[in-house]
Formats: sequence, C-alpha cells, structure tokens
Amino acid sequence: MGPATEQLLQAALALPEEERLELVEALLDSHASSDELPFDPAWLEEVRRRSAEVEAGGVHLDSWQVVRERVRRRLEGRARG
Repeated sequence: MGPATEQLLQAALALPEEERLELVEALLDSHASSDELPFDPAWLEEVRRRSAEVEAGGVHLDSWQVVRERVRRRLEGRARG
C-alpha cells in the first residue's frame, strides 16, 4: 500500500462506523461491472442483511478486544495439544 493509500485508509478508519459502511458500499458500487466483482453478489446481499440486523439492534456484538482475546485463547489451546 502506498503512502497516499495508507493516509486515505487512516482517514477512513477515523470516520464514524455508519460513514465507513457508506464508504465501503460506495467503493463497491464504483466497480466497473458486477460481472467483474471478485465475489458472489449473494455475499453483498448477506452483508447488507447483517448490517441491517446490527443497525436494528437485533444481534449482540463483541468488541474487537473480546474477539481478539477469544481467538488468542483458542490458538494457545491448539498449540498445547
């Protein structure tokens, strides 16, 4: 990643969550053709569905710190045996 892209990424990460999601959607929509998308369009629909569930408060979300700790413990458990 070049310096300009890294700077843009840092600015994007500083945005509120809703604006970051809007930015992601705009970037995906800017792709030349849906035939060229590197993923199945069904996945985009799934992401939109899950995003709506989160916005509606219908799901429990863990913080990154909680998820990272859970993954760390699982990896340590695998390394032990």
